[in-house]
Amino acid sequence: MAEEEEVVLLDEWLSMFGMRARIALAEKGIKYEYKEEDLSNKSPLLLQMNPIHKKIPVLIHKGKPICESLIIIEYIDQVWNHTAPLLPSDPYLKAQARFWADFVNKKVGDVGGRIWAGKREEIEEAKKEMIEGLKQLEETLGYNTFFGGETFGFIDVALIPFYNWFYTYEQLCHFKVETHCPKLIAWAQRCIHRESVSKSLAGEKEIYNFVVDFRKKSQLDWRNICELKNLCQE
Repeated sequence: MAEEEEVVLLDEWLSMFGMRARIALAEKGIKYEYKEEDLSNKSPLLLQMNPIHKKIPVLIHKGKPICESLIIIEYIDQVWNHTAPLLPSDPYLKAQARFWADFVNKKVGDVGGRIWAGKREEIEEAKKEMIEGLKQLEETLGYNTFFGGETFGFIDVALIPFYNWFYTYEQLCHFKVETHCPKLIAWAQRCIHRESVSKSLAGEKEIYNFVVDFRKKSQLDWRNICELKNLCQE
């Protein structure tokens, strides 16, 4: 069996972390078997392959699991190193890429989770942290085409899956990312034109509808859920 045929991805379509793995695999042109997980009823395979955290995504290569999205991206880059490098070869630049990808996890991923899955009274503070984190990323991007300069790479893969979540953050927090970070939105539009990205991201309305339903079921909003669908924006 060819090496590419021994690749399985355990994932959930709306997961920004799963999207990272899908983009990396697409960038490398790797064929793989996709297995959608029901996170309310996790499969025996997921529990076997990630017994510690029991989370997606999990990349299974030759029967062996690789967990955590940034580790998965780096693994993909190292194993299939013949094309589309994602991490720079220079040790300093590689360290910087890892630093900013970790920054994305903490300042966009963790804070974003506090927005879409948090109580209403927690959202305003999370919004401020989100804007601050995105501004820092925009400053790091500068006037480059991508975070790696002219080359789409590790930081881009780490951050771009959150782009289609921006709409949900905006609706819940009454703001527009583009107002605060126009260069970051321009960067995202460049990324979206890549086939590896456009085919890997879940739709923003699909994400939003999921979050509205989740918040309703979890009774996280003090306001009527119908009002949530009509929140004004800056």
